[in-house]
Amino acid sequence: MALDPITLEVIQNGLASTADEMALVIMRSAYSPVVRDTMDYSTALCDRNGHVIAQGLTLAVQLGTFPTIMRHVVEEHAPDARPGDVYIANDPYGSGGQHLPDIYIIEPIFVDGVLEGYAATMAHHSDVGGIAAGSSAVHATEIYQEGLRLPLLKLFAEGEPNDTLFAVIARNTRQPTEVLGDLRAQIAACKIGAGGLARIVKRYGATQARAYMEELQRVSEQLMRAALTAIPDGVYAFRDYIDGYGEHPTPLPIDVRVEVSGGALTIDLSAPEQVPAALNCPVGLVFAACYCAIRQVIETDIPNCEGYMRPITINAPEGTIVNPILPAACGARGVVGYRVYDAVMGALAQAVPDKVPAPGEGGPTLVAFGGWHGGRQFVLTEVMVGNWGARADRDGPEGISNPLANLSNQPVELIEADFPLQILRYGLVPDSGGPGRHRGGLAFVRDYRLLADSARMSIRSDRRDHPPNGLEGAGAGGPSTFVLNPGTPDECLLPAMPMEAIELRKGDVVHHASAGGGGMGDPFERDPQRVLDDVLDGKVSADGARERYGVVVTDGAVDLELTAAAREQFRTALSPTG
Repeated sequence: MALDPITLEVIQNGLASTADEMALVIMRSAYSPVVRDTMDYSTALCDRNGHVIAQGLTLAVQLGTFPTIMRHVVEEHAPDARPGDVYIANDPYGSGGQHLPDIYIIEPIFVDGVLEGYAATMAHHSDVGGIAAGSSAVHATEIYQEGLRLPLLKLFAEGEPNDTLFAVIARNTRQPTEVLGDLRAQIAACKIGAGGLARIVKRYGATQARAYMEELQRVSEQLMRAALTAIPDGVYAFRDYIDGYGEHPTPLPIDVRVEVSGGALTIDLSAPEQVPAALNCPVGLVFAACYCAIRQVIETDIPNCEGYMRPITINAPEGTIVNPILPAACGARGVVGYRVYDAVMGALAQAVPDKVPAPGEGGPTLVAFGGWHGGRQFVLTEVMVGNWGARADRDGPEGISNPLANLSNQPVELIEADFPLQILRYGLVPDSGGPGRHRGGLAFVRDYRLLADSARMSIRSDRRDHPPNGLEGAGAGGPSTFVLNPGTPDECLLPAMPMEAIELRKGDVVHHASAGGGGMGDPFERDPQRVLDDVLDGKVSADGARERYGVVVTDGAVDLELTAAAREQFRTALSPTG
C-alpha cells in the first residue's frame, strides 16, 4: 500500500490533537488541586497492539511509563476485551504501576466491533490511604504501608460500572470526593480519546489507518536513529547523588554509563540496593527519565510515539533503587527518577556540551498536610517546581517547571480558600542561582502557617547536601532547606526526607526553599552590566555580586576600576600558583 506523506501528517496531528483534548478534559473536570491546578497527570493514545502512538502535552516523566503498563494490559486483557470495558491499576509489582497515588485509567477502543486501540490516562490522586495523608510518605518501609494497591481490574465491564470496586476505593482514601471525581475526569478523557481515534479509523478505513500508525512508528524510529548519529560515538559516564533519608542521611549514588554507537544508544545504570524507605523507583519511571534526557538534547522534531524508544536500550539492575522488587516502598520514588535524569544529562554534557543545561532544582518538592478542621478531613498535596540551570547561551529561568515535568505550583489564593493554611511568603531567593557566565535560575521559597488545631506533614525534598552542580567552571546552585518555626526559639531544621511525619500545631510555620539552578561558565566572565541588572532586580545582592562575580556595585552603578581589580584578585587566588 502506497502511503501519502500528507495523509500521514494529517493523521499524526489528528492523534496528537486528540491526546491534547484528553488532557484538557482532565484539567477542566478534575476535583483535586494536585490534578486540577498542579496538572499532575498525563494522557496517551495507543494502537491495537498497545504501542503508544500519541501523547498529550503533559508530564514527560509520566509519558514514558505508558509502554510499561500497556504490555500488561495487552497480555492480560486484549483477548477478552469488550466495548465499554475500562481498566484501572496502580500496583507497581505485576501491573506496571509507578507509585500508588498514580492511578491509570485505560479504555480499549472498538470500531465496528474490532479492537483498534486504547485511550490511556494517568493522574496523581490526592490520597489513596496508607500511613500518611497524601500517600507519599518517605517513612514507609514497605508498600503495604502506602495505601490501596490495585492490580489491573475492570472498573467498567461492557459499560457497567464495578460498584464494588468504586466502593472499595472510596473507603480507602481520606479524600473520597476528590479521588472519585478525578477518576471520573480520567474516564471522561478516555471517552474523548476513544471517539477521536474511532473517527480517524472510520475516515480512512481500518486497514489504511493501521498502516499509517505503523508508519508513524517507523518514521519515529528512523528520525531518532538519525538524530543519535549527531551525538559523537563514545562512552560517557557521570555520577550524581541523592542526599539520603532520615536524620543522618547516607548519600545514595546514581552512576550512569552512556554508550553511543552508530545511531543507537545504551544507558547502563548502577545504584544502591533498594532501601527501607519510599525512595525506590519502579523501572518504568526510570525509563521515562532516560528518554526525556535524550529527547532534550536532540533537535529533530520526532513524532511522540513509541518508535523513538526502539534505538535506546536501558539497563537497570533489579533489586536496586532504580528497579525495586516487592515489597519495596515507592511512594516518594520521584526523587530517584529526577536524579537519573540529571545523571544522564551529566553524561551527555560530555558529548554535546552546547545542548545540555546545568541541572535545575533537582525535581519537585513534595509536601503533604493532613488533618481535621471544621469537622471535615483535609489533605493538601503540593508538588512544587521552580527553576532550570543555566544554558550554553543564556541564564537559567525561574518560575518554571523542571524539564522532566510539566507542572504548575498551586495558586496561593486557592490553597487559602480550600485549606486551613496561610501562605506567608512565596517568591524567589536572592543569590541562590549558581554563579557563572550564565547564571542558574533562582530558587523559590514558600512559607506556610497552620490555622487548624493540628496536622501531620510529610516531606520529600533533596539537593541540600548535593546542590545542583555548575558546568564549565560555574558554581553550584544554592541548597534546599526545610525549617520549622524559623526565627523563633522553637526553630528546627527538618531533614530533607524525614523518616516520620512532622506533627504540627496551630500557628506553626513551615519554611521551604528549593535548590537553585547550577551556573554555566566562568562567573568572572559574566558581563558586569548583567550582574548589575541582577542586583537592581533583586536577584543578586551587592555582596553576592562582589563575592561571586567580582563585580563591585556602588550607588547603583558598576565601578569598573574596582571590578577589574577584584576580578584579578579572585583569579590570582584561584590559580594553581596563586
